[in-house]
Amino acid sequence: MTDVQDKTAAVPAAPAGKSGGVVATLFRFQSVFGLLAVFLAAIIFSPRRDGEILFLSADNLANVVRAVSEIGIIAVGMTFVILIGGIDLSVGAVLGLAAVGSAVLMVESDWGFLPSVVVVLAIGLVFGALQGMATAMIGIQSFIVTLAGLQIARGLARIWSDGQGVAIAYGNGPDEAPESFALLGERTFGGLVPIPVLIFAVVAIAAIVFLRVSAFSRHLYAVGGNEKAARLSGVPVIRVKIAVFAICGLLAALAGIVHAVQLNQGSPNDGIGYELDAIAAVVIGGTSLAGGRGSVAGTVAGALLLGVLNNVLALNNIDSNIQLLIKGLVIVAAAALQRLRPAS
Repeated sequence: MTDVQDKTAAVPAAPAGKSGGVVATLFRFQSVFGLLAVFLAAIIFSPRRDGEILFLSADNLANVVRAVSEIGIIAVGMTFVILIGGIDLSVGAVLGLAAVGSAVLMVESDWGFLPSVVVVLAIGLVFGALQGMATAMIGIQSFIVTLAGLQIARGLARIWSDGQGVAIAYGNGPDEAPESFALLGERTFGGLVPIPVLIFAVVAIAAIVFLRVSAFSRHLYAVGGNEKAARLSGVPVIRVKIAVFAICGLLAALAGIVHAVQLNQGSPNDGIGYELDAIAAVVIGGTSLAGGRGSVAGTVAGALLLGVLNNVLALNNIDSNIQLLIKGLVIVAAAALQRLRPAS
């Protein structure tokens, strides 16, 4: 009897381990595999002109990553918030506030490029920090705090702009923004790479490195995994939460500056719905909405996946309502994969 038990226990261990490792790898890189699948589908279903695949044209790919840049920057900040088990619904409104601020300060108040950018970024940072304080110190759920923050930021943007969009014209005269601000919307490397894409890349790389090497990142994952245990272990939970929401607000303001320069205006209605796209990119990227698990690299892949999907649907003149349906199904599929993901 003992021999039978020993043989039975010894046989299946290795195959199960290999299978579990493969499954874990597939789930770990689900956003990358999803991006590759959507990219290949985009090539297959792309319209063609004179034998050229329109999706693969240099101009079109540049447009894809340019369109992704704003959502991508916001999504990086959203990743930090979701990693601690929170949510930030105010990022789209903060983007609108930052876009309005950029336009008003440079066009109507005749401020220079650098002071305007610094003040707008500071506004985003402080706005996010205040939301973090309300969540961490008062104990209000982040959903409620940032829902209120959405309304406040949108209201401030409308008051600041008198409810009107502020057009941005460039020059050295009155009511004109500095030419240096226009450079943020240009392309570099021989006209191939939009500068907003470089800004997004720098933000993403900095965030990835930060989460890999900093002690703060360990605190962040600890709070998201088990806040009570993190607090008992000496993690400064309140400071972590405030810092995370401040980072998210800062990046939303940066996205607002990029938005203003790309559209040559700042409007209080800018950024409506952007918070949903940012959350979608984070979810598709594999970050758990429960907190404690996820990565910025996955979020970048999720944002690019949405960008490629939007682009190929537009190239094929798919009805906008159908586009929304398809994107919704993709988000649900990504969330379902999270539920199926084995515990690590």
